[in-house]
Amino acid sequence: MDAFWLALAFLLGLFSRHLGLPALVGYLAAGFVLNALGQHGSALLDHIAHAGVLLLLFSVGLKLRIKSLARPEVWGGGLLHLAISGGLLGLGFLAVVTLPVWQALVLATTLGFSSTVLAAKALEEKAELRAFHGRLAIGILIIQDLAALALMAFAGAAAPSPWALLVLGLPLLRPLVTRLLDWSGHDELLTLYGLALALVVGGLGFEHLGLSSELGALLLGVLLVGHPKAMELSRAVWSLKEVLLVGFFLQIGLMGWPSLATLGGAVLLALLLPLKAALFFFILIRFRLRARTAFLAALALTSYSEFTLIVVQFMVNNGQLDANWLVLLAITVALSFVIAAPINRFAHVLYERFEDRLTPFELPDHHPDEQPVSLGSTQILIIGMGHAGTSAYDFLKKRQNVPEHPHKVLMVSGIDSDLTKIERHVHEGRRVVYADAEDPGFWHRVRLDGIKAVLLAMPDPEAKHIASRQLRRRGFAGLIGAVSNYPEEEQSLKAAGANMTFLAFNEVGVGLAEHVWEALQKRVESNNAAI
Repeated sequence: MDAFWLALAFLLGLFSRHLGLPALVGYLAAGFVLNALGQHGSALLDHIAHAGVLLLLFSVGLKLRIKSLARPEVWGGGLLHLAISGGLLGLGFLAVVTLPVWQALVLATTLGFSSTVLAAKALEEKAELRAFHGRLAIGILIIQDLAALALMAFAGAAAPSPWALLVLGLPLLRPLVTRLLDWSGHDELLTLYGLALALVVGGLGFEHLGLSSELGALLLGVLLVGHPKAMELSRAVWSLKEVLLVGFFLQIGLMGWPSLATLGGAVLLALLLPLKAALFFFILIRFRLRARTAFLAALALTSYSEFTLIVVQFMVNNGQLDANWLVLLAITVALSFVIAAPINRFAHVLYERFEDRLTPFELPDHHPDEQPVSLGSTQILIIGMGHAGTSAYDFLKKRQNVPEHPHKVLMVSGIDSDLTKIERHVHEGRRVVYADAEDPGFWHRVRLDGIKAVLLAMPDPEAKHIASRQLRRRGFAGLIGAVSNYPEEEQSLKAAGANMTFLAFNEVGVGLAEHVWEALQKRVESNNAAI
């Protein structure tokens, strides 16, 4: 039977992808089909689904800076949206159903939550987790997750253990955690270490303290932010996470086949999603964000959350709500996924269509992170200041003078999204600034005047493709050179806009041969001189 489930999920996921929709829509449909055939979830599926969610949140944590939660637009936007949506929807519930006031307000507030799984997956697929709107959306989701923990305690969930205060000392474990990461190498031990951190330390560890295992997995990922192997660890658990998440989407569909009345209620709640998005948009605009950032973040948050089901399940188990509410909200959450997934896929296209109507809502004074980015008198820009980018920078700095105009100097600058690297480069005297080339917002704000050439030295192939396309889309006519890791990558980079590519291993071999040749020549000259 498990083989049939997997085959059905694969076929419907493939069909969904063929229609231009995310595969997760097909997985949800597979869950509903299985439910209609009389199938039900199992303990094994629950464990698989839970593990997939924990690994996803662990991966998100690896790319998140905890300082971003302190921003007013994050905590202010998240809490303000919950308060307004919860209040308005709570009044609506009281008008149409018979519930105690506190239950109606709790239920309404849970519908203000957005799906962390869906938003993180949609942003990850578009390489926008580190974009400004991506970081903003994930920050708001974390605020919502913390609010969900408070609601579960209010709804009768077990209170955290007194030992939960030990979580405040989590940063003290960073030296040990990072040392073990260094020792884990680059093979299967690295993957096992990631699983242990996400599922055992973050998952089971936080559950034993009476805290959310989802929050634990996220914080364990955050603990490794800035480590040189953080991105390698994220890639190591990526495939396993993708497979396990299929269980999560199947689980949603298997929660129950609705009656007509239940389905009608779910459809009605799903029709409120545009209002949820509009409320997010106008709240974020009031925090001086540009219309584009507010719109993309709002779309990422336009869904109902799996945390809604968790909170309501607690209330059902405590006898505070009828079990039909759980089926109703399971269908509502699933419908929101079906609606939100394709919308997020075409988010940028939708913004371009409605840009003229959205930009008039912007405030005249923009957020500091939304100001235009000027690179000064830079003429050669290096994106990605790792080993390759640093070598290119130092080489160009030694040959700054323009041959035909000896009195002129080519200005070289570098950009990188790792603040630790930037601090080191600035300390060593290099001109390097913070920017994320994977952030479409950066390309909308950067000024390319005077730049003659761009060197793409990032390790991630997708980041190089994004940068090449964005440069050409912004009208850049200069040279684009890119480091490639594989021969097949060269053609795709050139198709994206690069003028030339350099196969990394070939260049390393040539460089090594040159050094050996020079050393041999010096030895021969030295021997001849001795004779």
